[in-house]
Amino acid sequence: MTAKEAALRWGKAPDYVRQILRSNPTRFPEGTVRLLGRQLIVTREGMEAVTGHGEIK
Repeated sequence: MTAKEAALRWGKAPDYVRQILRSNPTRFPEGTVRLLGRQLIVTREGMEAVTGHGEIK
């Protein structure tokens, strides 16, 4: 999913993933975040590792 979509699904600010990636990229497990062109893509596993919880319903 896109970084913006993931952030909103986890109840975070739209730029949350980019901020964390910029300040502490090692929080994302290897292979859970990727830049495709200008679009940042993050996996569910990556978001759970960074936030410490599952998706907010």
